Amino acid sequence: MQLPCRFTPTIAPASVVLTVAVLLLTATPARAAIDETIPAPQSIAMLEQRAMMAQPREQCFLFTELVHSMTQLAGKQFLDGDFEQGAATLKKIQHYAQLIHQNLANNTKRIKEAEKLMEHTTFHLGEYVHQATGDDKMALQATLKQLDGVHDELLTQVFAH
Repeated sequence: MQLPCRFTPTIAPASVVLTVAVLLLTATPARAAIDETIPAPQSIAMLEQRAMMAQPREQCFLFTELVHSMTQLAGKQFLDGDFEQGAATLKKIQHYAQLIHQNLANNTKRIKEAEKLMEHTTFHLGEYVHQATGDDKMALQATLKQLDGVHDELLTQVFAH
């Protein structure tokens, strides 16, 4: 006599839980490696100089690192009510985002890391946009739109290599 085959639904959810746990554990270290501290103006100046003097292949990551640091600083400036400094920092962010865009074809070193860092940066800039008001919000949105475009280009380069 043959027993009917029964489907046990507990197997599928267990494998889903395991898959989600593995994804979360593997994704966490990459996010944890990103520096969240507000950089000092001297650190930003040193990073600017280092990025400008770097080899073209290395500039993409260094400019992305610079944009990330400046975004952290701009967020603090806006939250502290220092709107003039925040706006000036946003202009610099836009300048370096434009440099990433213009020279992306030459920048192949650490492109995956640059993409992850830009994704993180745009996420935080989006948070700042939600907290801002008036003209500051418009400036932050314009910068976010530009950085989203750069992030898309970086992502395209990651998949091309």
